[in-house]
Amino acid sequence: MKPTVILAAIAACLCNPASADSCAPRETVVEELAAGFGESRQSIGLASQGTVVEVFAAPETGTWTITATNAHGITCLIASGHAFEAMTAAAPAPGDDA
Repeated sequence: MKPTVILAAIAACLCNPASADSCAPRETVVEELAAGFGESRQSIGLASQGTVVEVFAAPETGTWTITATNAHGITCLIASGHAFEAMTAAAPAPGDDA
């Protein structure tokens, strides 16, 4: 999936009132992910319009959650799942035989 498609999906989640039930102040979301699932931040990146995208995971149980936080400090849940695995090496570039 192209990064522009992913960013559009994140933007839609942050702007869509129907998804407001999966959004809360960042501090609340981080506390809930830690207390309820044992998840901690594994990676972070900056998307368009100052949106911060983070991946939280619990390596012990394999659960993971992707969040997006807008410039006002409101964090929305984008996706979650199981079987999280940290990668220590970068994926090969397209066309590499490695």
